[in-house]
Amino acid sequence: MKTYLNEKEDEMLSLLEKLVNIDSGSTDKEGIDKVSNILQKEYEKLGFIVETDYQDIQGNHLVIRHKNAKNPEIMSVAHMDTVFAKGTALERPFTIREGRAYGPGVIDMQASHVVLLYALKSLQKTERAGLENILIILTSDEEIGSPTSKDLIEKHTAGKKYALIMEPARQDGSLVTARRGAGEIMLQVTGKAAHSGIEPQAGCSAIEELAQKIIKLHKLTDYEKGIGVNVGVIKGGNTVNTIAPSAVAYVDLRISKMEQAEWLENTIREICAVPDVKGTTIKVTGGIERPPMVKNEQTIELLNLIISVGNELGIEIKDMATGGGSDASFTSAMGVATIDGLGPIGGNAHREDEYLEVDSLVERTNLLAHVIHRLTIEKE
Repeated sequence: MKTYLNEKEDEMLSLLEKLVNIDSGSTDKEGIDKVSNILQKEYEKLGFIVETDYQDIQGNHLVIRHKNAKNPEIMSVAHMDTVFAKGTALERPFTIREGRAYGPGVIDMQASHVVLLYALKSLQKTERAGLENILIILTSDEEIGSPTSKDLIEKHTAGKKYALIMEPARQDGSLVTARRGAGEIMLQVTGKAAHSGIEPQAGCSAIEELAQKIIKLHKLTDYEKGIGVNVGVIKGGNTVNTIAPSAVAYVDLRISKMEQAEWLENTIREICAVPDVKGTTIKVTGGIERPPMVKNEQTIELLNLIISVGNELGIEIKDMATGGGSDASFTSAMGVATIDGLGPIGGNAHREDEYLEVDSLVERTNLLAHVIHRLTIEKE
């Protein structure tokens, strides 16, 4: 006998195809707002009130709660933006081959929107409690560090008991219970130009100074402590026969404990305050933007509940830590029990071969619906 969600699988895939085939890169406001308009209408059909947090440059964010909701204890966060450039959806639209669905953002994280929406539809159809106990935030800028949605997430996290974050499950189906904190700094090096053949001694090479600093910064990486420093992008110089008057570097930072943030930022600034090439200076901007997501007692308790629900459904639930960032860091840092990776199973996010395991779409939707229900009835 087919369940409600089994019967809706084709409908779920149809919605997923519609979302994937809309370009919605983080800088594509028009595309993200198309996605949000589609989702807004779907939630309104379910009796949810949708508030739009309007943005001038980024796509708009949505705050969604049931019309009868009073003090929901659960919040769920999902992002609508992808990392892909405009035109990608036309170049490689949604397709299904050998049990996997492909397309830009299919697993990170358009499929998660389908899971979240249909989990609530399932609760409504089966008349189980949960619809009035959840607040949903759909954001438009997670892939670029959540600059305009961070405050919105933190505002609505206050007073919540549980945070269910809709990043995809890992390739083996694992949920995510810990993430490293992350940030970015920019080094702007100023030197002095000179002709490299006629009077090189009159110049001060910003590129040479930057090269010296890159070596020192990379030595701060400590895998055992979970500290990572990676100079990922460098730019500099004017012409090959000119001593470089300027150079820029963009540096990725990772930490496993929040107390490491101050030490790492201060150490980098101390290193950059002392020039290796006389006559050069460095301006340092940025820092840690996302705190670590820590597997604390509250998170373990929530994980155990999800494991219990999974056992009832015949789904083995595992968990893992990852170095990647997500909005789970914000909810976790505020002391709310947080589990991430509650979307469907897939892999190769941000790549051309990004995929969704189609069979996991209904399975993980069913799991999420039961988790929301269990958290609600335990409240009662």
